[in-house]
Amino acid sequence: MHKYLKTAYQFGVLGGILSFLSFLVLSFVYEDPTNLNLVFGYLITPIAIFLAIKFFKDYTNAGYLSFAEGMTMGFMTYFLIGSISAVTIWAFLSFSPELFESIRESKWDVMQENKETILSQVGEDSYLATQKSLNLMSTWDVAFNDGLWKIIPGMFFSIIISIILRKNPT
Repeated sequence: MHKYLKTAYQFGVLGGILSFLSFLVLSFVYEDPTNLNLVFGYLITPIAIFLAIKFFKDYTNAGYLSFAEGMTMGFMTYFLIGSISAVTIWAFLSFSPELFESIRESKWDVMQENKETILSQVGEDSYLATQKSLNLMSTWDVAFNDGLWKIIPGMFFSIIISIILRKNPT
């Protein structure tokens, strides 16, 4: 198991740190950095997973890779990216309540601007429930959402990359 952790740790930690740095930089440029940070996550997550699996295959596993090994590497990498991203964003928002309020206000404004569309698509009960949950939103909700949206796509990227890089001994 240690041979899997070494490579996944390197690229997972790097991806998590890059994700947090993206959030940090975007928070100085935009009042709500969450949406653009998700886009950045869609770029960094597959790259980190690919590099982790490729490095494992080439430098640890003598050029061979089973699907299960690729999935294990991918899982550990995207889980680290999501976890580190969530924890660091939560800590940052906990020490920056102004930014958190700015994010909440931005989401509230988007909801108000699209009220008619939302009401026609999901109804008033869902709209009111969303308003209530937005009022109860915490820093952990923002951070958890960011981490979750790095983990979920990471599962699919891991499957595709593991299939592409798979090479069993003959």
